[in-house]
Amino acid sequence: MWNLPNILTMLRIVLIPVFVVVFYIDSPWAPYGAAAIFGAAALTDWLDGYLARKLDQTSPLGAFLDPVADKLMVAVALVVLLQADPRVLLALPVMVIIGREITVSALREWMAEIGARAAVAVSNLGKIKTTAQMISIVLLILKNSIFGPWIYDIGIALVYVAATLTLWSMLVYLIAAWPSLSSEAKKN
Repeated sequence: MWNLPNILTMLRIVLIPVFVVVFYIDSPWAPYGAAAIFGAAALTDWLDGYLARKLDQTSPLGAFLDPVADKLMVAVALVVLLQADPRVLLALPVMVIIGREITVSALREWMAEIGARAAVAVSNLGKIKTTAQMISIVLLILKNSIFGPWIYDIGIALVYVAATLTLWSMLVYLIAAWPSLSSEAKKN
């Protein structure tokens, strides 16, 4: 149960409050520290899955915790970023990304209940979406850094790419689940 992949996943969860504290520290180094913490957490998201498969250490705990840790880290980062820049420009993609995560999580849970979880398994599109999200969040965190405002502009553009991929992947999952969703409705 406590293998290296699961420890990395737990580390990602533990880093969430550390990220928040560092994000809000009134210091010129805070954006760099918060970006580094988020970046490290994002790397553990990739690394724990890779190691679990490579070392044959997949587990029910890891299968449960990995997506939870990922969604918590992304949602918390997006919320603090939106609090720091409460404009519609950022609110729209944040709403789409968090809303999609809730919708797809509920869909996966329901599909698992009816024994059709494989129909909504993580796809390559979901992995590309996650990568775009992670990079955009790091760039958005670096808003008040030496890189200047252009890094934030790139982050905004990339978070819109991530939000678009988010909607697209949600649509793919809903289409895959539609036969189960519509057949269940006919039975009731």
